[in-house]
Amino acid sequence: MLPIQEKIGFSEYSSLYSLIVPQDNLLRKINDLIDFSFVHEELATKYCPNNGRLAQSPIRMFKYLLLKTIYTLSDIDVVERSRFDMSFKYFLEMSPEEEVINPSSLTKFRKLRLKDTDLMNLLISKTVSIAIEKGVIRSKSIIVDATHTLSKSNPFSAMDVLRERSKQLRKTIYTFDEQWKERMPEKNTANDLAQELSYCQELEKCISKDESICAIPGVKEKLNLLKETIEDAQENLTLSKDTDAKTGYKSAEHSFFGYKTHLAMTEERIITAAVITSAEKGDGPELPKLLAISQENGINVDTVIGDAAYSGKENLKLTNKQEIKMVAKLNPSITQGFRKEEDKFDYNKDADMFVCPAGHLAIRKARQGKKNFGKNQVNTYYFDIEKCKTCPLKNGCYKEGAKAKTYSVRIKSELHQEQIAFQETDYFKEKAKHRYKIEAKNSELKNVHGYDRATAYGMSNMQMQGAMAIFTVNLKRIIKLTA
Repeated sequence: MLPIQEKIGFSEYSSLYSLIVPQDNLLRKINDLIDFSFVHEELATKYCPNNGRLAQSPIRMFKYLLLKTIYTLSDIDVVERSRFDMSFKYFLEMSPEEEVINPSSLTKFRKLRLKDTDLMNLLISKTVSIAIEKGVIRSKSIIVDATHTLSKSNPFSAMDVLRERSKQLRKTIYTFDEQWKERMPEKNTANDLAQELSYCQELEKCISKDESICAIPGVKEKLNLLKETIEDAQENLTLSKDTDAKTGYKSAEHSFFGYKTHLAMTEERIITAAVITSAEKGDGPELPKLLAISQENGINVDTVIGDAAYSGKENLKLTNKQEIKMVAKLNPSITQGFRKEEDKFDYNKDADMFVCPAGHLAIRKARQGKKNFGKNQVNTYYFDIEKCKTCPLKNGCYKEGAKAKTYSVRIKSELHQEQIAFQETDYFKEKAKHRYKIEAKNSELKNVHGYDRATAYGMSNMQMQGAMAIFTVNLKRIIKLTA
């Protein structure tokens, strides 16, 4: 049964908050900035209104998840810290002596209450509306880019992961007490998973016996991570594979397994839209969605700023139709002129190659035709024919018996000639200087809020992680701009 959200309960200890939680505390500022009642309204239908045991307040549960993202904590650690950190209790609107939840409740909340909720657009829309209300957003430009997130599935073997995490645990302990080097069990040197598991279990037991060293937060977090890895390896012997994640490319030689988050952001560094896809998807095709969502959220867009991945012909058509300026340099490889609408080959700017609908990257390219002579030159991209022969999407794409599979694009079109002229204007050059801002935002998401790797398997969990991370950075940015 859904409870009514309660404010901080009055008790003889409530006055502690005014003494212990300073006015410039981040969590106090967030509580003052936003009314979280929208969470209660959004999730009300996920609870029975008049039957069953009284549930935990959805606002408080949501705030627990927000604390996890702000401070990059596990379920166990965020609950444990809420037990003694008065700023956490203040943020959660608990009385100082009130008991915290069981960590397992957070898992149930994510699976039962947040399932099938468009959390991403809800949270972005909320923060953008606050930014507009506060007068924070003044520009009419959006900067677009994509950042990658590695899947929770590790590209290393279970053996490699166990060794790395036991190593990190030992290093953390040595920073506090080097005498532990003499107390550690002998490391396993054999290339055998069973022996490595046995060593890690022995290491865990050895450290767990010393309550003083386990009480150190850094050690405790590394120890919990090793325990989870041991359990996973014992159950599966190999790490689980994320079936929603795919292989993408940061360069022609460097690939990664995971997801992409496509972002739109104002010049004031407020994220206005986000779309999460698997890693093999191109950046350019997501621009129409990012633009539409930003406009729905109240942004009056007159300029789009991006890199070469966004200067495809269809995007130029879209922005021209809406009288929006496209500040994105043309790359001859991205001019998809005169291709059929049903073609789904996407340009990967990092690898400077096209990716076929099945997610396979071209293996080489060649330019055909003479410059300024007769017909326009074309770039021809060649794909691995052996992959094409067994590809499930080969019908209509690969002709049986063909010795090569290619994809060609024209170098220039009339639309691109107009864009080339625009690139030489002072307006283009001045606006292009703002593109670096989104790189800094991507770095903040990854390095401060743990967005470099997925915390759970599957697209739905990635969507939830993205929603909380973006909500967090937007709130922090609004607080900074209104200070």
